[in-house]
Amino acid sequence: MKCNSHILFSLIVLSIGLNTIPVVSKDSKSGSGSYVLACGASGSGTDSDGRNWQSDANYIISSGNSTAATAQNQDPSLPSTIPYMTARIFSSKSTYKFSVPKKGRLWVRLHFYPSTYSSLDPNTSYFSVTANTFTLLNNFSASITAQALTQAFIVREFSLIPIDSGTLNLTFTPSSNYDNAYAFVNGIEVIPMPDIYQPAALVGFSDQTLDVGSSTLQTMFRLNVGGRFIPAIKDSGLTRTWYDDTPYLFGAGSGVTSQANISIQYPTDNLPKSIAPLDVYSTARSMGPDSKVNQNYNLTWIFQVDPNFTYAFRFHFCEYQETKVNQRVFDIYVNNQTAQEGADVIGWAGSQGVPIYKDYAVYVGDRSGDDDLWVALHPSVSMKPEYYDAILNGLEIFKLNDSRGNLAGPNPVPSLMMLQAEAKKGFSPSRSSFVPLIGGILGGSAGIAIAALISIFVYRKMSCDYGNQYGSSAGLIADSTTNDTDANHREIAGTEETGREGTDEPYTREIFSAVNPKGR
Repeated sequence: MKCNSHILFSLIVLSIGLNTIPVVSKDSKSGSGSYVLACGASGSGTDSDGRNWQSDANYIISSGNSTAATAQNQDPSLPSTIPYMTARIFSSKSTYKFSVPKKGRLWVRLHFYPSTYSSLDPNTSYFSVTANTFTLLNNFSASITAQALTQAFIVREFSLIPIDSGTLNLTFTPSSNYDNAYAFVNGIEVIPMPDIYQPAALVGFSDQTLDVGSSTLQTMFRLNVGGRFIPAIKDSGLTRTWYDDTPYLFGAGSGVTSQANISIQYPTDNLPKSIAPLDVYSTARSMGPDSKVNQNYNLTWIFQVDPNFTYAFRFHFCEYQETKVNQRVFDIYVNNQTAQEGADVIGWAGSQGVPIYKDYAVYVGDRSGDDDLWVALHPSVSMKPEYYDAILNGLEIFKLNDSRGNLAGPNPVPSLMMLQAEAKKGFSPSRSSFVPLIGGILGGSAGIAIAALISIFVYRKMSCDYGNQYGSSAGLIADSTTNDTDANHREIAGTEETGREGTDEPYTREIFSAVNPKGR
């Protein structure tokens, strides 16, 4: 276990920079209802992925309340200077106006790089963002958020319901609760999207569903379970980014990962390619080969969320190891409630290698501990399957707007451990994160450092014999999902059940719980 912790520490500098790179489609352009804007830029420019970003100047209703600015410092973890090195600064309420299709949902992605612009203190930036009648952010501090998440830049993704008027007003308003508060944004994306949301089974209420498609949503988590980081340019047409699930796993029972060695094909009837890329369905995380062990633990993930909201879950499944009904059957739990009994992927999909997804919804209240959302899988003992095991390929979690049209939650709180570490090392609290500072120290030696870390990781991984474990963050350079498999998944490489100690990572908190077949 200690060896895994050392690997995590050695790679954290790289993982933070690699796991948060959102990309949009290269063919998105204004005039067709799509807008990809570099805010504060004097003209159009191309980023490191070859995408073209236009200036935002033509879309601001009142430009007198804003100024264009350039960041005084470039963090080494930025994926590109465009759009992050320029910003639009707002000293008072200001609005962008976009002409959009009257039918169909919209992606709205907001990019923030909390640096110093025109001598403005990033710690005094507090503001709200509204999209017509919906509140996307309120009293938002990009600086606090970046520090708490140990990231240099922040991206917020929303899916808006169709706008009948054909006009999207995106309004930035500095907070009146703070002196010298200002608003800013580095990049804006407004892109039409298909309606991929279906009614979700309401957890805890028998035979009741929730119409997710009638709500505006915020993407909270999008995970390629058991697989690696998938950039948006490799998504199935919707420019989404998929992350490794490892940082969200709870406890020692982290299961094993595998990769399909058969052809995965979308069904022609009820699952369009836009639901998820084939790379999501080609890898998975299961519980392991020991049925006795599996019956005594849950495969569990923990997510930190905002209370007093309803959340929709999309579970992605593809069975590429088993071939028959009742070979692998399991129960699904969400926040200690049964979401699905007797989940049988072959029974749902009809055959091996066919993707399928299931949607559920749950309301998260404001009781103590409700900001931690638990997802757990456990073998369905009552069904007496051939193998006591569970499997998951992908997971998406969305926040639904409340009755007031609000999606905004509070700013996250930086962990005490991180603040103490910064204080001991003399880091400035005005910096967005201690990780970028480490990256800055690396400077021109980054290539040598990366090579060294790779060598350390490979050596330590071999010596620790950690089987299918990745590390701690999405998009790591190491790939442990290439184990050969066949129809009998009991022959997966690394059959020894290996664990992962609970860690205080950017998106999870240190939590201890006894094994409970009912969820946590």
